Amino acid sequence: MSVVDEPQLRDVPGPTPLGGGRRRALELLYLLSVNDFKRSFHGTVLGYVWSIGRPLLLFAVLLEVFTKIVRFGHVEHYPALLLMNIVLFGVFQEATMTAVGSVVSQEAIVRKTQFPRLVIPLGVVLTSVFNLLTNLVVVFVFILASGVPPRWTWFLLPVVVALLLGITIAASMIVSSLYPRYRDVSIIWAVFTTALFYATPIIYPLTAVTKHPHLHQLISLNPLTPIFELARKWMISPSAPGPGGLGKLVVPIAIYLAVCVFAAWLFRREAPRIAEAL
Repeated sequence: MSVVDEPQLRDVPGPTPLGGGRRRALELLYLLSVNDFKRSFHGTVLGYVWSIGRPLLLFAVLLEVFTKIVRFGHVEHYPALLLMNIVLFGVFQEATMTAVGSVVSQEAIVRKTQFPRLVIPLGVVLTSVFNLLTNLVVVFVFILASGVPPRWTWFLLPVVVALLLGITIAASMIVSSLYPRYRDVSIIWAVFTTALFYATPIIYPLTAVTKHPHLHQLISLNPLTPIFELARKWMISPSAPGPGGLGKLVVPIAIYLAVCVFAAWLFRREAPRIAEAL
């Protein structure tokens, strides 16, 4: 009498972040981001006007406060600088906040074995880029109207945007991969982005806090700080000091790279387990 071997149970790994291939992932990324962009303001009266309307409302409030109540001294072309910074930071804040629950909101498709999980947070960031492109038109019209003359350094704007998107993608990958298991991430990240708004030279230039050495040093360690200081120097005020020499940039660059590497490692580890946590 022959003995039938019992089947051995083994773990079946879930799909990788780009499950199904890169080409398929890119196609899905485009479709998902375009659809999200079209649905962002669907049913609203003003439609896409809200894309620039929200940062303009915040700009109006902050401009009134920091020109009439709180003053940082003379800051060249401050209104133009403030609007540009609000729009740029808005990409980081909007994308990462939306990315937190993005994977959970797509539960139906995430449960499909070969759906590339990485497409979801990347799609959120790409949707924010679409909003940024429309907003930058208004920003540069305002910059010109404020008396800032065009300069060749404006062609370096893609460098600023690329650096900003790099850390935005990394942060989006981190929060979107953690949220299915740890729902506290949503609250924690909301508080963190609010604190980061004030810990980044957005409503003030970095030179405004030089009288407070400890605070100046802390803000200088923020990896977003060199990006906004470059934007100020290249887009608004060539006479601005900029982010400083390489010695001052070692730590923020190291933090920037560490966040990106950690994001890639974490998402790769969590991607196969996401469906189990939903």
